Amino acid sequence: MRAAILTGPGRIRIDSVARPEPGPGQVRIRLEGCGVCASNLTPWAGPEWMQFPTEPGSLGHEGWGVVDALGDGVEGLAVGDRVAALSYKSYAEYDLAEADAVVRLPEALAGKPFPGEPLGCAMNILRRSDIQPGQTVAIVGIGFLGAILTRLATDAGARVIAISRRPFSLDVAREFGAAETIPMEDHHAIIEQVKELTGGMFCDRVIEAVGKQWPLDLAGELTRERGKLIVAGYHQDGPRQVNMWLWNWRGLDVINAHERDPKIYIQGIREAVDAVASGRLDPSPLYTHTYPLDRLDEALDATRDRPDGFLKALVTL
Repeated sequence: MRAAILTGPGRIRIDSVARPEPGPGQVRIRLEGCGVCASNLTPWAGPEWMQFPTEPGSLGHEGWGVVDALGDGVEGLAVGDRVAALSYKSYAEYDLAEADAVVRLPEALAGKPFPGEPLGCAMNILRRSDIQPGQTVAIVGIGFLGAILTRLATDAGARVIAISRRPFSLDVAREFGAAETIPMEDHHAIIEQVKELTGGMFCDRVIEAVGKQWPLDLAGELTRERGKLIVAGYHQDGPRQVNMWLWNWRGLDVINAHERDPKIYIQGIREAVDAVASGRLDPSPLYTHTYPLDRLDEALDATRDRPDGFLKALVTL
């Protein structure tokens, strides 16, 4: 099979390698595609701890495709089933997954891309956020995740204030249901605008979906007394400082909405399958850029640089 190998910072090659064989309790998936995740960007930059070359297919974890082989003891899945999977070497033509980390895709999703891991992540963040009808929710950072959460929070009955630096992203937020949009330009001006929009009360829930220091600082300032600050951004570039005085004074509940239990990941993916298959959620406008496997480097660069009109890259196989 063909598989991508990272050979150094910002460099890949496509090799022909042995097709993996499923072990007991595993399935092999002939991949149709894989989403590109922002968590790939630190390894792509080549920090000191990163080891090159990587194993074939490494870093790809948002794959979907068709089951083409079963290991011993697998029940409830069949060759030919179209699935999304929680697997970890999906920048390749085939990948292995544990059978209990695979979610079958219904006929309603036939022919449609389905990067299950990020869609499931959004469903899990929504659940952790405990959004109630009538609440005001600020979402700081409107990329793929922020846009999905805008739709989910709006459908839950909340009034969403979307905050993002790119005009394109704010347009997307409005299309996905945001009641208000604010350019992420001036820290204090944003605080004053949200204060005015909420009658001085600030927001019941604030979801930080960027993964940088300033948006985290801003999110704390926008959360009302006894509100919930939900950290959904992936903070991978070092330690953070927080305004503990503010968090103490306002009595905030601070929720790290990142999961590590595969069962919870799969629960979120199942919920996402139901939401998309039923038509409650349509992520297709958010898949803005598509690349073949041999242009994975361009997909990673676009995910880093975020050119105008970019939200989510998919690699197709």
